[in-house]
Amino acid sequence: MKSPQKIIVVAGPTASGKSDFAVELALSQSKGLDPLIDGEIISADSRQLYKGLDIGTGKITHEEMKGVPHHMLSVYELDEDVSVARYARDSTPILQDIFSRNKTPIICGGTGQYIDALIYDTQIPTVEPNKKLREELERETTEELFQQLSRQDLDRAQSVDKHNRVRIIRALEIIDALGTVPKLEAPKLKYETTIYLMNLSRELLRERITRRLEKRLAEGMIEEVKGIMSQGYTSTTMKKFGLEYVTIGKYLEGVSNEEKMKEELITKSMQYAKRQQTWNKKYLSYAKIIEIQK
Repeated sequence: MKSPQKIIVVAGPTASGKSDFAVELALSQSKGLDPLIDGEIISADSRQLYKGLDIGTGKITHEEMKGVPHHMLSVYELDEDVSVARYARDSTPILQDIFSRNKTPIICGGTGQYIDALIYDTQIPTVEPNKKLREELERETTEELFQQLSRQDLDRAQSVDKHNRVRIIRALEIIDALGTVPKLEAPKLKYETTIYLMNLSRELLRERITRRLEKRLAEGMIEEVKGIMSQGYTSTTMKKFGLEYVTIGKYLEGVSNEEKMKEELITKSMQYAKRQQTWNKKYLSYAKIIEIQK
């Protein structure tokens, strides 16, 4: 009888050290952990998929990889729209290739939908992006978009983060094409899955987010955002790239000062971390909790 295929997932909130821990797992260097053989990492971060979003997304560097192969980093151009379905379609062959070479896939990232797309046996709607509709929806506030979703598909509205503008617009796009967001059956794991869930206190999380922000600013995060804006992007059109790019974009446009920019980045990063932790609660029944002390 063929043994089940085994995968590892490293999940947790922003700034919890997922990338470094995944590398340790791949190299079997973490004390007290089950030894792994030839691990390879697949990124499940919706922003690190893009070329050029390096400092602002905390993309792992070549040196930090320590020779461990990483996949699904810097794959798409900035002007491409990447849905969960497209991510699953493009990353699943990589997962299978890792299996075929008798290596261990390690899925690492903070985008819960992308993790789920790889580990669960669910049918993801393959609706192509509708540029005209998206342009119309972008004129609405996030609150207005959520209200529209609530009117059109209350079930989906109750399951989506009401602050996640990108996911709300995607839901409305699917509804426009199909009439509703297809209801998914209770998810079932496709593989023998071990999940390492990073866990740290709110105080330590805030300290790490603050320290990370200063490090990224010193590394040139503002210059990175300037470079993207030189390609015609604004704080509004950079929303799909995440809060760092939007917030720094507003600073560069003169909407806020440096102090306000930093405060907003820390506050919104904490709010984002909380949403990630809420999403990750469903993994608790089969997750190994990694307590972060420093």
